[in-house]
Amino acid sequence: MTSPIMSESEVRAAVEREMPGVRADLERLVRIPGIAFEGFDHSHVERSAEAVAELLRGCGLDVDIVRSGGQPAVIGRRAAPPGAPTVLLYAHHDVQPVGDRSLWESDPFEPVERDGRLYARGAADDKAGIMAHVAALRAYGDALPVGVVLFIEGEEEYGSDSLEQLLAEHRDELTSDVIVIADSGNWDIGVPALTTSLRGIVNCFVEVRTLDHAVHSGMFGGAVPDALTALVRLLATLHDDAGDVAVDGLVGREGATVDYPEDRVRAEAGLADGVQFIGTGRITDRLWTKPALAILGVDAPSTGEAPNALVPAAKAKLSIRLAPGDDPKRAYAAVRAHLEQHAPWGAQVTVTFEHDGDPCVIDASGPMFDAARSAFRTAWDGTAPVDIGVGGSIPFIATFQEMFPKAAILVTGVEDPHARAHGPNESLHLGEFARVCLAEALLLRNVAAVGG
Repeated sequence: MTSPIMSESEVRAAVEREMPGVRADLERLVRIPGIAFEGFDHSHVERSAEAVAELLRGCGLDVDIVRSGGQPAVIGRRAAPPGAPTVLLYAHHDVQPVGDRSLWESDPFEPVERDGRLYARGAADDKAGIMAHVAALRAYGDALPVGVVLFIEGEEEYGSDSLEQLLAEHRDELTSDVIVIADSGNWDIGVPALTTSLRGIVNCFVEVRTLDHAVHSGMFGGAVPDALTALVRLLATLHDDAGDVAVDGLVGREGATVDYPEDRVRAEAGLADGVQFIGTGRITDRLWTKPALAILGVDAPSTGEAPNALVPAAKAKLSIRLAPGDDPKRAYAAVRAHLEQHAPWGAQVTVTFEHDGDPCVIDASGPMFDAARSAFRTAWDGTAPVDIGVGGSIPFIATFQEMFPKAAILVTGVEDPHARAHGPNESLHLGEFARVCLAEALLLRNVAAVGG
């Protein structure tokens, strides 16, 4: 016999009851340094997958750890009650490298609470996403009103190279009516959001060569160009004087009309005093729906070891964020053509592709999106959620859209503008996390009311 759907007050009380245990398990997860990047000990990623699998088994799910040439993902399943819809809940258990540990105020893999925030690598991105799913399942126990499939990926931060193959291999068991991707963020502390657009990405390398070996800068300087100067001049052609990307063929579009004050952007980005914004148009367009291009790194002699010699070759890594509607393969061709055509002084230019990912736009209309907005509004005590774009990239969302075209895709998350995901001192706002957990539990209840 199917249990009656829990009331809103019962759900609220159940989530509140579960939060201490959810917090404790989140802290256990973030102590595991599961980094899927090359050069790191991947046994920790295995440990992380096992820990997630144990959590899901504790929620009464049938669980498998799966892989397809990459890092382990975890799939947990629980069948829907008769006539009820099935919801796929996504998050990832791998984390970014910590970078320079001296920039962290505490050990990145030992969670510490300060001023209502939990500091640790992965606390926000995305182990709190996992625990939001777990919190909702624990709140319902045997009275879960929908079927669920949890898909917890193990290499999202490293590019999700094996994700498409995993989805293809497990497509039947992952098919669902609603997909909740808990890997984005909210508009502000106290203001929930649904993410409805994300930029795509192309990363590549450009190498400039002017000499076959280094030569004396005094004997040849003034007539012979060095590669580092040539590289700097080439990179400078990628933006116009206003700071807009100056590569022909990249797509741009107008974005949401959400007000994003410049002083808030400056504060959240940590922009240094006197530094101006780049680009033209609305701030939200520049951040969400226009292309952006950044130089991520340069290979050249370090200043402390550089001899008085002309550098024969220099290399830079570029990251191009693509507006929704652009195509990564076409965009890479445009960037490569620009770099080859703007080579200064006849320098030899070689462009090498690294990886790409599709942008996406979500039509956030229909009963399942209404169910989500209602859940958010309740969890945030009447504050309506905002539809936002995100300048970052979650390329696999386009893959989900292609493979599960009938499913409503809800992109949610636990981060806020101060979470510093991917950077030093990543943190999770614990009050907002509690609201996220309540919102997900209410969402499952609302989706059940809509039906399959």
